[in-house]
Amino acid sequence: MYKRKLYMEKIRPYINKPVIKVVTGIRRAGKSSLLKLIMEELKADSVKPDRICYINMEFLDFDHIRSYRELHQEVKARFNGMDGRKYLFIDEIQEIENWEKAVASFFSQEDTDIYITGSNAGLLSSDLATLLSGRYIEFQVFPLSFREFLQFRNQENPDVDSEFQKYLKFGGFPAIHYFDINEEVIYQYISSLYDTILLKDVIGRHHVRNVNLLENITRYIFDNIGNIFSAKKVSNYLKSQKLKIGLETVQNYISYLVSTYAVYRAPRYDVKGKRLLEFHEKYYLGDIGLRHALLGYREGDISGILENIVFLELKRRGYRVYIGKLNELEIDFIAEKENEKCYIQTAYMLSSPETVERETAVLKRIDDNYPKYVLSLDTAIGDDFNGIRRINLVDFLLENR
Repeated sequence: MYKRKLYMEKIRPYINKPVIKVVTGIRRAGKSSLLKLIMEELKADSVKPDRICYINMEFLDFDHIRSYRELHQEVKARFNGMDGRKYLFIDEIQEIENWEKAVASFFSQEDTDIYITGSNAGLLSSDLATLLSGRYIEFQVFPLSFREFLQFRNQENPDVDSEFQKYLKFGGFPAIHYFDINEEVIYQYISSLYDTILLKDVIGRHHVRNVNLLENITRYIFDNIGNIFSAKKVSNYLKSQKLKIGLETVQNYISYLVSTYAVYRAPRYDVKGKRLLEFHEKYYLGDIGLRHALLGYREGDISGILENIVFLELKRRGYRVYIGKLNELEIDFIAEKENEKCYIQTAYMLSSPETVERETAVLKRIDDNYPKYVLSLDTAIGDDFNGIRRINLVDFLLENR
């Protein structure tokens, strides 16, 4: 297994500490592998295998665990009569009804170090927050960054530009590296993953009856990454396609998709008014490969594709990400964390003075001293613009941070 260094460095300080480690993210992003890496480190530190209990709810071996009661019985039986530190790992825990009751019980005994994963944002619902308030820390796992993509490709002196084109087309799900880099094969795999997310995490979990409507809404979102729209706009579009649909249903279906980490909502922030706006967000995908598997790869959509990749990279680096509004002008991204903040515009190429002016105009009007960047695929970057830094987008993705 490749060591997901970014995540291991984040989790390692919390091993054997009195907090529940909650690993979240889209299906097949590498959450299970991360748990296995932690278990490997524990064994390397002389933890005996019988002190580690690993339950994967996707395995038939654990099909008998349906509620917190069966989970409690299973773990108690595994650790029966054992004193001292024990380690509990539960994969895809959202499949267990009221699982938080059992986890809270194990945690209260103070001798069990607990790690859980889930593919649904509802995992950290208000009920969980109430039961486990102040006792857990979340680590969100994303599909591979471009840096990791190159590591998984395991090539000496890779042609970075060529590899980036593959990343644009296929995205970052780790398992695609089991296959030849072939469109038909990889898109078939990602399509099956998309079906699983829709069938199991949306239709099954939320008892969706109108599957055709859900698929139409999903297609609309996938086809409009990087575009500002609202649930009302989606509703109006579907009505134009002779589909009768209420606004509340559209809002619900979008929220179901967001809960799977297959879709992210980027809220809109008014820089001048210093407030979040309630309408007209942007949506991005948890992996760009999902879009291409569903709609096909379209080079004409490169601007939205690049935005999606930058959005995920910012989230991966721990930023809260908003889209910005300054009067009538739009800022692609406002990224914040702790005492950091920056403004980012993305562009395919700064091919003309008019393009440069379009991409930098809004940044020039922001009158604070936070960094401002324009990311593009230009290789001859040249001088910065009035304090606005121009950075090659691939170089930005490969930054060691």
